[in-house]
Amino acid sequence: MMVRPFEQIVAEHGATVLRVCRAVVGPVDAEDAWSETFLAALRAYPELAEDANVEAWLVTIAHRKAIDLTRARARRPVTVPELPERSTRIGRPEDWDGDLWDALGELPDKQRTAVAYHYLAGLPYREIASITGGSEDAARRAAADGVKNLRANYLPAASGTGAKR
Repeated sequence: MMVRPFEQIVAEHGATVLRVCRAVVGPVDAEDAWSETFLAALRAYPELAEDANVEAWLVTIAHRKAIDLTRARARRPVTVPELPERSTRIGRPEDWDGDLWDALGELPDKQRTAVAYHYLAGLPYREIASITGGSEDAARRAAADGVKNLRANYLPAASGTGAKR
C-alpha cells in the first residue's frame, strides 16, 4: 500500500477535525486546536501504520491538543468578561446556529467530547473510549446523556434556527 500525501489527509479529514475542535474547545480556540493537530500529525505521519484509522488518529491528536488549549485558557488572564465576536459558519453544518453551539458548550466535558467524537467525527464508542481513557459503555452513556441534555436544553424551531427552552 502506498502512503497517501499528507495534503490529501488534510483535505479528507480537515472539516471533521475542525468540527470536533469547535465542539470541544469552542469557536474561539477551534482553529488553533485544528492547526496544532495537523502540525503534530504532519510530524508523526511518516511513522503511522499503514492500516491505522487515520480519522481516529487525528481525533486523538485533536483531543490532546484540546486538553492543552483548555489548560492554557485556564491560565490565561481575562481582562473583560466577554469579547464581541462575529458569528462564523466555519466548522459547523449550515443548518446549525449559535444557540446549538452554546447548548453544546454547556454540556459537561465528558458528554460534550462523546457527542463531538461520535456524532461529528463519526467514531465508534470503542475508539472514543480509547481516546478519552474510559470504557466503551461509559462513552456510549456519555453520548446518550449529552444528546438527552441537548434535547432538553435546545429546541430547534421550524425555521431552521435554534431556540433555548
